[in-house]
Amino acid sequence: MPKMKSHRGARKRFKKTGTGKVKRMQAFTSHILTKKTAKRKRNLRKATLVFKGEAQKIARLLQF
Repeated sequence: MPKMKSHRGARKRFKKTGTGKVKRMQAFTSHILTKKTAKRKRNLRKATLVFKGEAQKIARLLQF
């Protein structure tokens, strides 16, 4: 049987941390930025962790 391939879309969007959690970037940063405060835009640049239940689904797509 051939090797399983990871989901390419998920692979581009998610990374695994050293402790095994799943990291993602924030949404709402591409357009309509004038009404958002500088603080809000600055905080949206930071990565965040995926919730536990969703992380299990993503881990299955990424095969780790």
